Amino acid sequence: MPADNFGNRLKELLHTRAISIRKCSEQTGIDKATISRIINGKRKVNIQHLNKFAVCLDVPITELMHAAGYSTDSQESLDIYTSMKEIDQTLKSADLYYDHFSKEAVHQQLDRYKQYVQTEDGKQTIHHQFKKKLDEVGSIGPFINQLKDFYVQFMQCKRTPSQLAIIGSALLYFIIPVDVVPDYIFPIGYVDDAIAVKIALKSLSN
Repeated sequence: MPADNFGNRLKELLHTRAISIRKCSEQTGIDKATISRIINGKRKVNIQHLNKFAVCLDVPITELMHAAGYSTDSQESLDIYTSMKEIDQTLKSADLYYDHFSKEAVHQQLDRYKQYVQTEDGKQTIHHQFKKKLDEVGSIGPFINQLKDFYVQFMQCKRTPSQLAIIGSALLYFIIPVDVVPDYIFPIGYVDDAIAVKIALKSLSN
């Protein structure tokens, strides 16, 4: 999608929410000149910009990604907007950078959940909380469909015990809000959940 099309959409959102470019700049930390260039189609919006606009304008990140021409339904596109560097930069810019984000940290949390999911309490958490969490999140990214598939497999016990532990760990990572990047840091808070899904898929393929 051409850059000016996204610019028109951004201009429309700012207008309907009665937010000036100056106010948007203050809330997002994006320079006013940069916002103007994006609106005028003279600069392509990047993922970090989209994250900030989504928070400021209270719009789903996937909607903005679609408007900007980013794919939201392919596994390949997931790599583009879930980079470690992008997450670090977003947390820093929002003054929420409290620890170094790393794939290893997600791995460690998943390992803890693998143990927990083998307990009755862990299983009940998935049984009773997954659909509720899904309703809260909505369609926020391409990892959601995979989580739904994981949930069906877990409920129907269609895998070996070790595989179910892997699947269950990814489901718990999604359900429990306090993980490597807390879910309340919207929308970037769900990016590590997507990475957790990818790690689980790789573990299952191995």
